[in-house]
Amino acid sequence: MKNPKKKTKSSVSRETINSSIQNLLKSYDLPAKNATMLRLGIEEGLQIANGQKSGGDSGSSFHSFYSKGIVRDFLLFGILAYIVYKTVQKFPKGMSMFKSTTEKAIVSDVTFDDVCGIDEVKDEMKDIVEYLRDPEKFTKLGAKLPKGILFIGPPGTGKTLLAKAVAGEAGVPFFYASGSEFDELFVGVGALRIRQLFEKARAQSPAIIFIDEIDACGSKRSNSSRQPYARQTINQLLQEMDGFASKEHIIVMGATNTGEILDKALTRPGRFDQKVNIMLPDIKGRKDILNLYIGKLGSTSEVNVDRIASLTGGMSGADLNNLVNQAALRAAKNSKETVDQEDLEYALDKIRMGPELKTRIRTEKDLKNTAHHEAGHALVAYYTPAAQNIYKATIRQRGQALGHVSLMPSAEDEISQSKAQLLAMLDICMGGRIAEEILHGKEKVSTGASSDIQSATVTAYKLVCQYGMSDKLGLMTYDIDHLSQETKRVVEMEVKNVLETSYEKARKLLTTRSNEHVLLAEALIRYETLTMDEIKVLLESGDLQKIGTLRQKEERARLKKKLEKSIAIAAPVIDYVPAAPEQAEP
Repeated sequence: MKNPKKKTKSSVSRETINSSIQNLLKSYDLPAKNATMLRLGIEEGLQIANGQKSGGDSGSSFHSFYSKGIVRDFLLFGILAYIVYKTVQKFPKGMSMFKSTTEKAIVSDVTFDDVCGIDEVKDEMKDIVEYLRDPEKFTKLGAKLPKGILFIGPPGTGKTLLAKAVAGEAGVPFFYASGSEFDELFVGVGALRIRQLFEKARAQSPAIIFIDEIDACGSKRSNSSRQPYARQTINQLLQEMDGFASKEHIIVMGATNTGEILDKALTRPGRFDQKVNIMLPDIKGRKDILNLYIGKLGSTSEVNVDRIASLTGGMSGADLNNLVNQAALRAAKNSKETVDQEDLEYALDKIRMGPELKTRIRTEKDLKNTAHHEAGHALVAYYTPAAQNIYKATIRQRGQALGHVSLMPSAEDEISQSKAQLLAMLDICMGGRIAEEILHGKEKVSTGASSDIQSATVTAYKLVCQYGMSDKLGLMTYDIDHLSQETKRVVEMEVKNVLETSYEKARKLLTTRSNEHVLLAEALIRYETLTMDEIKVLLESGDLQKIGTLRQKEERARLKKKLEKSIAIAAPVIDYVPAAPEQAEP
């Protein structure tokens, strides 16, 4: 009777084991053959453990193999491979990490007509286009195509667009890659991708290889343990550029915002032979860019491009493109048929000062405090000779700011700033805090001036430590992180002295002109936003009603201009309306 009982128990145990093994195998999704071998091995191991099967040398083949370490090593290797497989799948590129970054060349349809604001640079690139179009014309005289051209400049200045324009004008394949694509987790992947990219370009020469943000893979080599394999990537890039034959007619173009951090071996003659600095557009360049993008809109009213160009100093081509696009979005949202000057200036305000937050309910106390704060900034800016002109002052909340005074860059596009201009910026920053002190007293000022104080401190440090404009410290630059404690203390005292001097100047101005300060704050509470012309009329007349009169005058002029344009459009149609036929007399 014992044997049947034992058999039943064994049967149940086997079914339970089989069920557990099947669930385990399903979770790992192994091939059928491997799953069967693993299942049999586990069953046999359990039988040996339970004494149902001999575990001696004369036992099963599986136990014999396991005791020799063959199956054990195989299982450990399989588990390790499985872990690596699952880990790689978690990365964005998954198992495609060894594939080429560029599947095929791009046929660029961009031309030099699509590139504005950098005329001198375009002229340089026209020589490259001529070479790519007719290489024999140059090679028979011994001229060689530059192996590399490096575009250096701030973001959004048209470096990528210019490279595409060269390819489009020359009619050659364009291979695009980003420097960050060559930076990978696994050793050797970056170098492999460099090789693949250049192999494809050679197969379709003449061609252009463009590496955007090349500093990501071409920065100065170091012995840092954080990227021990980064040397392989840049070494491969150097090797590929050295391996060009003149008959291959392949040119490498790179773009970076920070040319000074690139490896010197990469920027020497014979690799990147030509370095092209692309700067932010001047007022003429901005006008050309605005005309280009405004001309691409379906329909526009007459806009004052000269005014928009003068208000957008410091903006790149990409910024201006965004400006025109924001204006078009607003016009469409308001169901307008055309984009007009109002839309463009609204878009400029949105970009400069942030989007309006109209839903927030503000208390009378909050509005009064903000109005006096912004009036303090505006009044100091208005009466400080070296300060930039005011563009607009507003107490409408935009972004994180409760109010904002926007200054208008100089129309002359000044490349550098004078000491007087920097000190004027400090005075303007102090105006907001001083206005609150005059209104509430020093004990009740708000945190609204924190960003002003931070901006003033940064400017003061630059004035003292970078620009050599301190009378006390003289014509020297100071790296604040590498100074002795004594020198650092002297620098900090000088910065504090500069800030306190600006504070006293701004306080004296606002105290002397307290009536104008209160008047300007009242105007901001009533009208919320004031332009430079409105502030000028108010301060010269001392009458709030003059602002309303000025706005009515401007509105009448705008409507008159709009009516004249409508009449001009309708006039040709009226001229061609056929006369009604005369009625014959009965």
